[in-house]
Amino acid sequence: MTPSFRTIGLIGKPNHPGANHTLLSLYHFLQKYPVEVLVEERVAASLGIKEVRAADLVDLGKACDLAIVVGGDGNMLGAARVLARFGVAVIGVNRGNLGFLTDLSPESFQEPLAKVLAGEFVAENRNLLEIEVLRDGSIKSSNSAVNEAVLHADKVAHMIEFEAYINGEFVYSQRSDGLIVSTPTGSTAYSLSGGGPILTPDLDAMTLVPMFPHTLSSRPLVVSGTAEIRLKVAPSNDAHLQISCDSHVILAVMPGDEIMIRKHPKPLTLIHPPGYSYYHVLRNKLGWGSKLY
Repeated sequence: MTPSFRTIGLIGKPNHPGANHTLLSLYHFLQKYPVEVLVEERVAASLGIKEVRAADLVDLGKACDLAIVVGGDGNMLGAARVLARFGVAVIGVNRGNLGFLTDLSPESFQEPLAKVLAGEFVAENRNLLEIEVLRDGSIKSSNSAVNEAVLHADKVAHMIEFEAYINGEFVYSQRSDGLIVSTPTGSTAYSLSGGGPILTPDLDAMTLVPMFPHTLSSRPLVVSGTAEIRLKVAPSNDAHLQISCDSHVILAVMPGDEIMIRKHPKPLTLIHPPGYSYYHVLRNKLGWGSKLY
């Protein structure tokens, strides 16, 4: 049997007993197939496998056409931000809590993964965000996000002031604890906790969700995925501000700075086992009611 993917990367949380056990099982499982296996270098050091081919995440992205990430959604997000740049497809084995992005079970990954390697899978593109912080017209820092970009103060419960523009048109000024700009993937993450809507992954859209706005009329706003969002931070802000990308990467923001947020030119390709249903995931993870009859 010729596998659909020829070079497969293994990624996970190093020195985590449960993840290490699953990664080791995956490594031995993949030895049965005519594929080349690369292991992320920190994981390779913790597994102790002799003669394993190790690589850092960037080199793994350059070499692989599929990456298997073992962990929770946080591990998936961290790997996906890098791997999406190289067009690497990603599938996850859940070793976390909710696991919206990780489909495979660590106890029974063998059968569905075998089907994936045989070409039986559902491929799905997910939009990412591209974030830039500009100061006096120059880019000071940038990064990407799978779920969301959040503008907020570095202090808890500290209001900030900013203006929001969409495609160059002024939308509103706001005093709030911050703003969540979310992809459809991120609509079931931090944005959901902030009262944002759930967007199905096939929508080319973004949401702007205010965080504790100082007005009753402020509501979440859904805009086109092709829109360019510009946030102008008021010079009068007296707090240190920052942009959090997927709660992992922090970009410093100074009063008077501008933040540009747009769709990343390269999407993330998620691989799901056959029979995958987004609505089944929602029902299962959010505890929605089952069919009445």
